[in-house]
Amino acid sequence: MKFNRICFYIIIIGIFQGYSQSKKYKIHTIAFYNFENLYDTINDEFTNDDEWTPNGAQNWTTEKYQQKLKNLARVISEIGTPENSNSPVLIGGAEIENRGVLEDLIKEPKLKELDFGIIHFDSPDKRGIDVALLYQKKYFRPTSFSNIPLIIYKNNILKKEEILDVENEEIEVKKEIKNRVFTRDQLLVSGFLEDEEIHIIVNHWPSRSGGEKATSLFREAAGKLNRKIIDSLQQINPQAKVLTMGDFNDGPLNNSIKLGLEAKGKKSEVKEFGTFNPFEELENKGLGTLAYRDSWSIFDQIIMTESFIKSDFSTYQFWKAGIFNKPYLIQNSGKYKGYPLRNTLAEAGFSDHFPVYIYLIKEL
Repeated sequence: MKFNRICFYIIIIGIFQGYSQSKKYKIHTIAFYNFENLYDTINDEFTNDDEWTPNGAQNWTTEKYQQKLKNLARVISEIGTPENSNSPVLIGGAEIENRGVLEDLIKEPKLKELDFGIIHFDSPDKRGIDVALLYQKKYFRPTSFSNIPLIIYKNNILKKEEILDVENEEIEVKKEIKNRVFTRDQLLVSGFLEDEEIHIIVNHWPSRSGGEKATSLFREAAGKLNRKIIDSLQQINPQAKVLTMGDFNDGPLNNSIKLGLEAKGKKSEVKEFGTFNPFEELENKGLGTLAYRDSWSIFDQIIMTESFIKSDFSTYQFWKAGIFNKPYLIQNSGKYKGYPLRNTLAEAGFSDHFPVYIYLIKEL
């Protein structure tokens, strides 16, 4: 089914306090999706991808790779429906081997007509996986982008002088220490959503491999770096609209989010220059984006600066958030019934994460 992709509008009746009449709004969907091991089938000597080859442990064949692309394209094309008939105008992605797999992805029939652009950098992650941003060229025009490395170390010590200085997108590494943990960079993209400047940070923070407590400081450092990037943007423009999205490998209540990023779960608690996390409310409701030992968590989140939650809808503002967990994305049998439908040795799945999204709306 094809949709008219020229304009997308919604009618909201009495949804905002103080409005009793119906109002007409333009809407855009912004999303994040952990693609889970989006590797091609080619053995790259500079990437730890041996298992993701036809002769590797995952028996990753061309047929499986092509099916994975079709699966991901279907999801991306449908995120945010039915409130918005258009696919996300911006979608952050994680667990991406290289730019080539993204070029293959956006050529899929379900995505080709959307004319996605790609912003991607190779990062120093030991698995060879990166983050990236896809954007519909019709609606978003990037003006600058940079990859900002996270400097952390195996000894869990992060001194103030060892944190990166981020100012005007110039990066200076103050000190190099042996035992650095190589992880994903944080991708900063600035540009115009139609005629409004916004900034997007795409993240995939250090994993919990080795234990949640033992690795917590790594993610707290990632949160502080994220906050530092936001601060630098707000110094240039106090009303800067910043969205930080990603697989944070922590939930909304963990220190990396609550203290490092200083994110609040209620709009009323957000102060000037503060950040709002709508996914805290969803976690409090028992929802999740991934499951482990039958326990659900929301590691995938989209967090925004206070400038996105004002009551003046003459510019794009946050409306609501969601988790895209349609039935076809869920295991329907076996040991992992109810979990996200991920890859197996027998066939390519979707991901071990559900994607997340928010709506931005503007009054017409």
